[in-house]
Amino acid sequence: MYDYIIVGAGSAGCVLANRLSRDPDKRVCLIEAGPRDTSPFIHMPLGLAAIARNRKINWGYLTEPQRELNDRRLYWPRGRTLGGSSSINAMIYMRGHKADYEGWAEAAGGEWGWRRARELFIAMENNCDIHDEHHGVEGELAVAHLRHANPLSHAFVEAAAQLQYPRNDDFNGARQEGFGLFQVTQRDGRRFSSARAFLEPALGRPNLEVRTGQLVLRVLFDGRRATGVALAQGDLKLNPGGEVILSGGAINSPQLLQLSGVGPGAELQRHGIPVLHDLPEVGENLQDHLDVTLMAAASTRDAIGLSLSYLPRAFRAYRAFSRDGTGEFTSNVAEAGGFVRSGPERDRPNLQFHFIPAYLRDHGRQISFGYGYTMHVCDLLPESRGRIRLSSPDPTANARIEPDYLGDPRDVDTMLKAVRIGRAIMDAPALAAHRKAELHPGPDLRSDDQLLSDIRARAETIYHPAGTCRMGKDGASVVDPQLRVRGVEGLRVVDASVMPRLVAGNTNAPTMMIAENAAAIMLRRTG
Repeated sequence: MYDYIIVGAGSAGCVLANRLSRDPDKRVCLIEAGPRDTSPFIHMPLGLAAIARNRKINWGYLTEPQRELNDRRLYWPRGRTLGGSSSINAMIYMRGHKADYEGWAEAAGGEWGWRRARELFIAMENNCDIHDEHHGVEGELAVAHLRHANPLSHAFVEAAAQLQYPRNDDFNGARQEGFGLFQVTQRDGRRFSSARAFLEPALGRPNLEVRTGQLVLRVLFDGRRATGVALAQGDLKLNPGGEVILSGGAINSPQLLQLSGVGPGAELQRHGIPVLHDLPEVGENLQDHLDVTLMAAASTRDAIGLSLSYLPRAFRAYRAFSRDGTGEFTSNVAEAGGFVRSGPERDRPNLQFHFIPAYLRDHGRQISFGYGYTMHVCDLLPESRGRIRLSSPDPTANARIEPDYLGDPRDVDTMLKAVRIGRAIMDAPALAAHRKAELHPGPDLRSDDQLLSDIRARAETIYHPAGTCRMGKDGASVVDPQLRVRGVEGLRVVDASVMPRLVAGNTNAPTMMIAENAAAIMLRRTG
């Protein structure tokens, strides 16, 4: 019998497990479908290149065919291990834009506004390299400058400066706009996931139980009150007044709600699932950052290359990493980036760049030999909305992922402008000096029609799904401002799915902040 059962040991779940188990009188159970985070590729930052194909720790989802992307099924990697996606991502520490949280406050109340969010970000952070009013140094989450940055990453930042874009040494400081190197969630050159930051320090608590390799099949109810969860191995039950907290992310949390009879009634009936509560927006409002790449072959061997000539360098890098956590193996690959506006009519940045000093095709699943570099650019504020639906009443079957990329014509215009800005940066002298040949989109593609055809053929996700259990003050929202699921009792959702609107940036840090705020709300309720 438990006071809290947390489903999903990812970015949010690890924070919740730490905070809720601080009370020794409360029994907490954290459940993760995947294994423990023991893979060496998790902890070696450059090892993320190998994780894309590791189905043991990566759900490796596929979307439904995307009508506006040539009916392609896009690959969605998501973490399936302790730490969740914070154990397989590129470790970029990014909070988003102040306006994101002002929008959340409008939707869900002042407790989700920028003032509160900023306070929590700073309290959670332990920044090794920036010590000013915008950052914290006493929290659990280690944040640091990259210990290694490739010369091509510096060339990318210089190329943007040559086009009069401002330099920015801290995207989480006074302003977001500009170009620079990212800070990362690392300590001593190694990944610092949510599991390392928040779960590991709590593992010795006798009131915290962590179960790995166990898939939750559904939430159990007595009437409309959650009483526990069903596992293949047996049921777990709550103490009276206890709560189940879903922290499975933007795919798994709405899927589990629907499997438990909470969701759009007609859809549940179609799968033969008894409707406990008809909640139409469960699974709706899916948002993601659609991303397209520009790629060039390099004229030098500065890039990270898959080549026999790279082997001596790789050997030296491995020795440096093993010895003292330095060198090229500490690279998060996506070392540099930038935030810009697609046009003067925009009141804030709506495009984000990620620069990779290596070839990256199909999330690293396609092997590319030789030396090159890849520039990603994504639409931060998409207007298109998709949904998560059941493919089957079988809990082991993957959900139907329907992002509806480019479903809104405004997103098409934004992506075209993104490619043109990206190409201008690739052509700037500082970066063009390293170019042997443009590979994508290709020098012959110049018109809007040609570039749009290329976008439809190659665009992919940059891994930021959110919004499918949105929070709000309005009765149509899936969860209320305290993240309680509407229409039932003893059940909350705490993860990126509750975002009313996707943040303009990477989603890992905001998801941990959501969990921190949720825990504070819950603990205030219990005194």
